[in-house]
Amino acid sequence: MLKSKLREKILKIRQNKNKNNIQINFKKVFDIIKKQKINYKNIGGYFPVNFEVDDLEILKNFERKNFKISLPVIKKNFQMDFYQWSFTEILKINKYGIPEPEAKNLIYPEILLVPLVGFDLKLNRLGYGGGFYDRLIKKLSQKKNILTIGLALSDQKIDKVPVNKYDQKLDYIVTNKYTVGK
Repeated sequence: MLKSKLREKILKIRQNKNKNNIQINFKKVFDIIKKQKINYKNIGGYFPVNFEVDDLEILKNFERKNFKISLPVIKKNFQMDFYQWSFTEILKINKYGIPEPEAKNLIYPEILLVPLVGFDLKLNRLGYGGGFYDRLIKKLSQKKNILTIGLALSDQKIDKVPVNKYDQKLDYIVTNKYTVGK
């Protein structure tokens, strides 16, 4: 099946299943980080739109644990960077209708919470098709070791995500029912 058709199908499922804003347990995500035995303190999240799994409560918990929180800012040529943000700061709406922080303090997060449309058990991610996260993961991986954690509903799992040479696998995918990882 074409990626565009898969996206359309899974987005309808996600919209129907996530009307009540299903939350992922913070402990599931935090346990992954503890298991890695790493001392990372910069985490990149996202502002959930279009029935994406809401990571804001997870980010609040990380902020309480003195992690630096950052959110993406969309740039030209399908690029994005992450900028430090706190829940006390105002967000602005970008041209896609997504809230973003002011582009002041550039951050290269070591931990990246990644939204997704679909996934498979081989840690492949189906996104919206713009390649923003694939480019970002590749760019960050060239600068430092990073940990990528996709957040999804279990209903977003498909048998096989069609992949190409540009697609970047995730390290973990955490759903409302289970975790898939290395």
